[in-house]
Amino acid sequence: MLSTVRAFGEFFAFCLEVARGLVRRPFQIREFLLQAWFISTVSILPTALVAIPFGAVVALQVGSLSSQLGAQSFTGASSVVAIVREGAPLATALLLAGGAGSAICADFGARTIREEIDALKVMGVDPVARLVAPRVLASMLVAVMLTGLVMGVGIAGGYFFNVELQGGTPGVYVDSFRSLATVPDIMTSLLKGLIFGALAGLIGSFKGLRAGGGPRGVGQAVNEAVVTTFLALFLVNYAISMSYSQLFPRG
Repeated sequence: MLSTVRAFGEFFAFCLEVARGLVRRPFQIREFLLQAWFISTVSILPTALVAIPFGAVVALQVGSLSSQLGAQSFTGASSVVAIVREGAPLATALLLAGGAGSAICADFGARTIREEIDALKVMGVDPVARLVAPRVLASMLVAVMLTGLVMGVGIAGGYFFNVELQGGTPGVYVDSFRSLATVPDIMTSLLKGLIFGALAGLIGSFKGLRAGGGPRGVGQAVNEAVVTTFLALFLVNYAISMSYSQLFPRG
């Protein structure tokens, strides 16, 4: 119990350090751009490929339910709204945690066991401001972009399945989508992506900087980072969704 509380305290203090590193000058622009490019290269294609079958499954299940309820005109739009509100940020978060978050953790873990982090501290360089802050900010930026990408793929996929495969009408699809989806829905999903990206970067960096025991310890740290990030993402997603439903109740 005490170890869990201590770990939460250390992570909270680490988050405060990263927050200070984000506003400290000079900010490492070059490191930020390199990490943003790296995270994009390992995340964009898998996210796009996952979004297509994910949207297809949601459209199939929602379409079947809508047909049973006699609301076929809302089939395509309702499936897209489900993707916009929950599917897009969650798919982005899971892929970021499994790809970018694990890569960040492995990188810091390797640097830690090679004592590169200690060497930076000896030279008077703050590793949090120099290495962690740019990665966290890059993860946040890419997460928002990927969330928008999944939304776009979901909207296009919903249109294709509803109009081309299920014989729906384009005008009805657009009108029903406008009636169900709102600007707060999109903004909340983008906010979720931003928070999820920050969590993936923070947890991956935190676990990597505390890795020990050689290569085996690095592997264990990566596994812990991925599992912890998944749990944190689902808890935070539930909290945001509950708060959003209270702030913007459906009439």
